[in-house]
Amino acid sequence: MHRGLLGDQGWMAEALHVSNGDGTDLAGTGLARRIVFWRDVLHEGPVPAVGREELRRVRAAFLAGRDDRGEVLRVFLERDAAVEANRGGEYVLWFEADLYDQLQIVEILAWLKELGVAAEAVTLICIGEYPGIARFGGLGELRAEQLRALPATGACARLSPAALELASRAWAAFRAPTPEGLAGVAAVRSGELRFLGEAFERLCREYPSTRDGLSLAERRVLAAAAVREGAAGDVFVRAASREVRPYLGDTSCFAMMDRLAGGPYPLLDVRPAGVPVGRATVVRLTAVGARVLAGEEDQVGLNGVDRWIGGVHLRGREVRWRWDEGREALTT
Repeated sequence: MHRGLLGDQGWMAEALHVSNGDGTDLAGTGLARRIVFWRDVLHEGPVPAVGREELRRVRAAFLAGRDDRGEVLRVFLERDAAVEANRGGEYVLWFEADLYDQLQIVEILAWLKELGVAAEAVTLICIGEYPGIARFGGLGELRAEQLRALPATGACARLSPAALELASRAWAAFRAPTPEGLAGVAAVRSGELRFLGEAFERLCREYPSTRDGLSLAERRVLAAAAVREGAAGDVFVRAASREVRPYLGDTSCFAMMDRLAGGPYPLLDVRPAGVPVGRATVVRLTAVGARVLAGEEDQVGLNGVDRWIGGVHLRGREVRWRWDEGREALTT
């Protein structure tokens, strides 16, 4: 077993630490001197099977609606340069169980494999719960001393070549132009990447349902709006509470409400109209939205779809791939 897992954590100070965001106080642990944050919402927007440089451009262009495109690209370049420059050293990855983080993990591990980094140079610290926290939201909820204790727990694992191979397979399946490979990853049960299968099953449920043409997240937003007319911020809280793991942030959820309020047959009515949905926007389920939610109408048939899920671009009023509620499987 690696020295770091036996309690001697001094080696960690020399490693490159990678995490999902600067809300986690890695610096305060005293374990991390060099830290890289992986800021990308990979389950939103296009993630095609292109080279690293082109992928940076694609992702920066997608995220530019929230930030300056040049600034996003600069952050990606600095992040990737730090990871590549460390290829002869050790890596410590700090992540969580939700889909947002699991996609980041497989991207990083697949790239490390491409760079020729040995599996034994990679340590993964990944948790989905924490004692005393009823609904664990992420590493950012933990104090520095709690984070510092994680390397000595079962949440910490020195990875094997099989884990890097699995991550590469998952990353390729996610970026493929068709979704046939997703089910195989969703069925995986790995002791090292132990939340990966669960995350990919959640990803599959974002395909339009055979029942109503809604993704799972869209259905939960509509159901939350059906409770009563109210502020978008309250709808977001109700919808988010239905997720087993954290899924959508409020900004992404408000953008989804905008989409559901558009098209020839809006499923949501939002006020004031004509401006982006924000926390105080008043949201109400329309009569059409109620029929779709009841399974009497199909959202894709009514309004069409134009959405990327990884490398798959769903477009139009007829889509080949859907989530079959009865079989709990993707149609292919």
